[in-house]
Amino acid sequence: MKRDLNLTMLMDFYELTMAKGYFANGMKDTVTYFDMFFRKIPDGGGYAIMAGVQQLVEYLRELRFDDEDIEFLRGKKIFDEEFLAYLRNFKFSSDVWAVPEGTPIFPREPIVVVRGPAIEAQLIETMVLLTINHQSLIATKSNRIVRAAQGRPVMEFGSRRAQGYDGAIYGARAAYIGGCVGTACTISERDYGVPATGTMAHSWVQMFPTELDAFRAYARTYPDNCSLLVDTYNVLKSGIPNAIKVFDEELKPRGFRPKGIRIDSGDMTYLSQKARKMLDDAGYPDCKIIASNALDEYIIRDIIMQGAQIDIFGVGERLITSRSEPVFGGVYKLVGVEQGGEIIPKIKLSENVEKITIPGFKQVWRLYDNESGKAEADVITLHDEVIESGKPYELFDPEHTWKRKTIENFTARPLLEKIFDNGECVYEDRSIEDIRAYCAKSMDEMWAEVCRFENPHNYYVDLSQKLWDMRKELLDRH
Repeated sequence: MKRDLNLTMLMDFYELTMAKGYFANGMKDTVTYFDMFFRKIPDGGGYAIMAGVQQLVEYLRELRFDDEDIEFLRGKKIFDEEFLAYLRNFKFSSDVWAVPEGTPIFPREPIVVVRGPAIEAQLIETMVLLTINHQSLIATKSNRIVRAAQGRPVMEFGSRRAQGYDGAIYGARAAYIGGCVGTACTISERDYGVPATGTMAHSWVQMFPTELDAFRAYARTYPDNCSLLVDTYNVLKSGIPNAIKVFDEELKPRGFRPKGIRIDSGDMTYLSQKARKMLDDAGYPDCKIIASNALDEYIIRDIIMQGAQIDIFGVGERLITSRSEPVFGGVYKLVGVEQGGEIIPKIKLSENVEKITIPGFKQVWRLYDNESGKAEADVITLHDEVIESGKPYELFDPEHTWKRKTIENFTARPLLEKIFDNGECVYEDRSIEDIRAYCAKSMDEMWAEVCRFENPHNYYVDLSQKLWDMRKELLDRH
């Protein structure tokens, strides 16, 4: 069903009313510049992770109004036939840039830039935000949880509690980019290559006369991949003793070793410590202990500090919904209009200072210290500015301009990459494995202080002098 779904009409209705207004006022071909950016990092964190670019590309490649769309809009009685004819012949022709998936991103910097006719750029606003906001939120949460696990594998287990099937499918994809090793969501492996795994539910154990019978049946069915859920009745008095008995009688005689046991309830620290000793004493030090049950980065961090003997974590609802902060507040704002071949910058003012936009057609540069290999700062520049690696460059705080620092031994890399050129897709597909590896490498380039859960170091996002001057001139004028 999803593969045949035309999502063009997944837009806020005011995109269409504005589009008709542009059309009626002779502005349909006016070239505009829009930025997507966000103002606040979820969970009070020090960074976010970019995700969802591939799905944005797929949406833009298929952008069209079909007969059903046109008939629906005709029925609204506010769109004239000339405008409907324009929509019927609509063809996407804009330029689009995006920060690559898996990149750490920060507030205020453009992560998607659209240059194109006013109607086109306006109509895609909702889907740009929806696609990038959701997956960036889940990739960010996943990365936090994976870091809390300190190298222990984390599985995404949240499909049944996701916000709809899109939330489950794309959430699993984003979680894998963020660092999870796999998912329970089968369709995400079929469509996106995210490894899907799973063993049994409590219902399996309940279906048999006894827990021991259930474990025997599973071990006989999957002798080379036997992981048993041990908390249906009692972890320490029943589950683990029965698991060990099955390992001894069903697996060992046939030359197999158990893969693991899973605990889905109770005090994870206490139960895992007891379970580890029981398994080790029985001769199964290689049997992994898997823990699930409403986990998040804070619980995982705490139980590891308490000495929990857990090898693998399964994280569900608090990951797939980012329950602690379930909104990634990306916005999409007009920043420029072309007139006579010149880009006229546009700015939005607000009583809330944090809502004042950064005008103009821009690029984002990441500066890396050559000695440590770590990212020192990001600099937002006008699109035609170049920061040359190794040449002295002065950084300054855009709000507290007396705070300045000159750096020399650095490498500068532009972050925004073109994904559509005059409506033609120039995006090079990347495998999910490549995106995930790139994310891990990019996170290794961040200072540990930026990655703290509480009171992270503020990563610097500065403006070039030229962009700062232009913004100040607009602020003064208005």
